[in-house]
Amino acid sequence: MKLYNSYSLQLEELKPIEPGKVSMYVCGPTVYNYPHIGNARPIAVFDTLKKALSAQGLDVTFVSNYTDVDDKIINAAIENNVSEKEITDKYIEAYNEVRNNLNADLPDVAPRVTETMDQIIEFIDKMVKNGSAYVVDGDVYFRVSSDPKYGELSHQKMEDLMVGARIDENTKKENPLDFTLWKVTEKGIKWDSPWSKGRPGWHTECVVMIQNVFKKPLIDIHGGGLDLKFPHHENEVAQCEVCNHTHLANMWVHNGMINVDGAKVSKSTMTEEQKSKLWAKDLIAHHGGNTIRWVLISAHYRAPLNLSDETIDTAKKELTKIQSAYKQAIVKLQLVNFKNVDSYDEDLWTKFIDEINDDLNTPNAIAQVFETVKILNQSLRVREIDENKVASLVNALEKMMYVLGIKLDHITLSDADKATYQKWQDAKKEKDFAKADEYRTILQDKGIL
Repeated sequence: MKLYNSYSLQLEELKPIEPGKVSMYVCGPTVYNYPHIGNARPIAVFDTLKKALSAQGLDVTFVSNYTDVDDKIINAAIENNVSEKEITDKYIEAYNEVRNNLNADLPDVAPRVTETMDQIIEFIDKMVKNGSAYVVDGDVYFRVSSDPKYGELSHQKMEDLMVGARIDENTKKENPLDFTLWKVTEKGIKWDSPWSKGRPGWHTECVVMIQNVFKKPLIDIHGGGLDLKFPHHENEVAQCEVCNHTHLANMWVHNGMINVDGAKVSKSTMTEEQKSKLWAKDLIAHHGGNTIRWVLISAHYRAPLNLSDETIDTAKKELTKIQSAYKQAIVKLQLVNFKNVDSYDEDLWTKFIDEINDDLNTPNAIAQVFETVKILNQSLRVREIDENKVASLVNALEKMMYVLGIKLDHITLSDADKATYQKWQDAKKEKDFAKADEYRTILQDKGIL
């Protein structure tokens, strides 16, 4: 597997720190509202990556967090007169429902900030004591100047960042680039700390959860949306550098953003009305999880993805073509009572996985799916099918679609279904078209034809 490493700006072969095992962390959502379609793209991208690695025999530990402490959460709790936990529990459940409907596996571990508070406070205290953080009036700030490599992930020089920095009204900071590790909190949920009663800053949480789960200062893959590269991921790296002298992950993998009808959208810039039209749950309910998943993987993960009626319609047509060939093959194998075997077309599978291994190139992998469908259709058109060949193509197709996260509808024929199918064939041979139409309607209603 080769992946584009945002840290080195080049394709690199994935070489697990521990042979045969992959540690992967993906930044999860801040759970104060329903996930929109932009939140769904990393779900599909990194689930595909996990499935691809697992399909090749690697043991993947996939971790993705929930940020359940935030001003937006606190404000939502106050507005609805409920606890912060009631807000976060509701939207974590909604997020997991979207995962499930996109055929994505749940993370092996899904830590919450509120469950990691002792470790977060301990980590911040370590930075205060080593001089990379400082305390002002109960707030704690990271001293960016303590990391001479700052900007190494986003490939920006500190002096350029200073020139471009906005005038900061917070005069407590030594440097406008310094970021908050802990802040005094006047309202909402808060914790005791050596500095004040408050809560942590966003940029510290992921570093601590990674170290808390994996129990090591360096992991194989850290993923997330391109919008997190700076400042969030940059600030994660900085904290890890001053404490552990590592850049936290060997590979930094970022997925591109989603455009809607050609226009860029961002959670931070969208109005609530715009977001409500792009809730992932509603798009899935209207078009189906398979369709939305297919749209999300139809473009290369690093490229922008355009969501439109056209791309959704294209996805539906392509999935129908695949499902139709698969269904026809399954039906024909069952009609001859073929006992399926585990063998699969290794040549087609190898071509597919080679594309996946080339920086998770899902568009090219999808092209290999259609090549498999083409060969499968050709194999079904002959008078007497080669059951072993058809079965090996079906098995290869199932393996490919599993990696891509698409569920194929598997039809199981009853003896009565088989008898009806034979009556349909006999009626056609006898040119009894009325009877043939009657049997065909029965088969169509059952989804067999």
